[in-house]
Amino acid sequence: MLSRRTILRGLGTALTLPFLESICPVVRAAGADAPAAKPPVRMGFFYVPNGMHMPDWTPKSEGELKELTPILSHLAKHRSEIMPVSGLELHNGWALGDGGGDHARSVASFLTGAHPNKTDGADIRNGISVDQFAASRLAYLTRFPSLELGLEPSAQSGSCDSGYSCVYSSNVSWRSDTNFVNKEVNPQQLFDRLFGGGSSADQAENRALRHRRKKSVLDFVLNDAQRLKQELGSVDRRKMDEYLHSVRDVERRVATAIKLEGKEIEAPDYARPEGVPAEFNEHAKLMMDMLVLAFQTDSTRIATFMMTNAGSNRPYPQIEVSDGHHDLSHHQNDAEKQKKIAKINVYHIQQFDYLLTKLREVKEGDGTLLDNCMLMYGSGLSDGNRHNHDDLPILLAGRAGGAFNPGRHLRFADKTPLCNLYVNMLEIMGIDADKFSDSSGKLTGLG
Repeated sequence: MLSRRTILRGLGTALTLPFLESICPVVRAAGADAPAAKPPVRMGFFYVPNGMHMPDWTPKSEGELKELTPILSHLAKHRSEIMPVSGLELHNGWALGDGGGDHARSVASFLTGAHPNKTDGADIRNGISVDQFAASRLAYLTRFPSLELGLEPSAQSGSCDSGYSCVYSSNVSWRSDTNFVNKEVNPQQLFDRLFGGGSSADQAENRALRHRRKKSVLDFVLNDAQRLKQELGSVDRRKMDEYLHSVRDVERRVATAIKLEGKEIEAPDYARPEGVPAEFNEHAKLMMDMLVLAFQTDSTRIATFMMTNAGSNRPYPQIEVSDGHHDLSHHQNDAEKQKKIAKINVYHIQQFDYLLTKLREVKEGDGTLLDNCMLMYGSGLSDGNRHNHDDLPILLAGRAGGAFNPGRHLRFADKTPLCNLYVNMLEIMGIDADKFSDSSGKLTGLG
């Protein structure tokens, strides 16, 4: 009998299947009129640093998204699936007597709503983040309670922003007041984590064996896959073929990205490399492809993604911006610097556009994987020059399984707590929480 937890196995590989109607957990004993099982809702948070060029971000009018701003216009094909939200504030991102350090606070409080203890020593203290609050209650449902991803490594110590530890600047996810969660930035390691099986020693041995034989993960589960396909309906067979193709495509691209002096590294001859592509957008795409696979297989339902760390001074020569991002954010109203900030904002939103497109391409139930996601994209700063933590650039994407009614711009009263939104999101995930951090209630009008 087929089970929702059906997993393809072979030589240390465990490949969880996507949502398939043929292995839906609902038994339709009541006949054809019994309701079909609803796919689960996935929740994701995407952080971008240094604020936003707000004139190019905020829609001019509320209600239906008739016109998109210069930044949001790069999500034009997802107009009906996005919902900009204005008026929200991160109260504990402000100094509150602690002086400088707004960049560190903007990420430390982004998902926690807490005011981090100002220190660059061992006495780190923040608060539990909404993703980890949800993960602690839903951990029994998936192989991974949550995934923490990014494109720049997490720091363990050091001083990064006016006396704040680098821990605050580089970690958005917190399991407790004192326990942050490192993010994964290496696409190869993430792939191994998602699709490897057995003990760590077994995984290492089997990865080496696959390299020697130059085989894909799929080659070791192909027999199991072919057997299972005979038991599926035509729609699910096609869906499974598409999924297996996606896995192999990600494998191929991860392998291609691992290069040394322009030549592909052969695993038997070199120590295992980091596997992080040199190109920012390819790195982002690989990580986002695997996030899609993780959501598609129900390996996790909760994820965070830091585009870069808070205060990142990365230049973007690929879009003809050679200045550091953080330096530009202190533009002092210089028009040329503001144009460059806007270009970086556009570049980041284009990476998010790629993710939304990939999610929409995956058919699930009566809709798409994107329909069953609720994703929040934004920053803990609005104007990076003034270090504002109010009227934040916040964007919701996806339909949250029908709980969101996107395609609109919502504006709430100034200084409405960002954590009010988190109460809504927790409720949609099936978690009973009347309050989260400094919330004062729930947002209305999202559905």
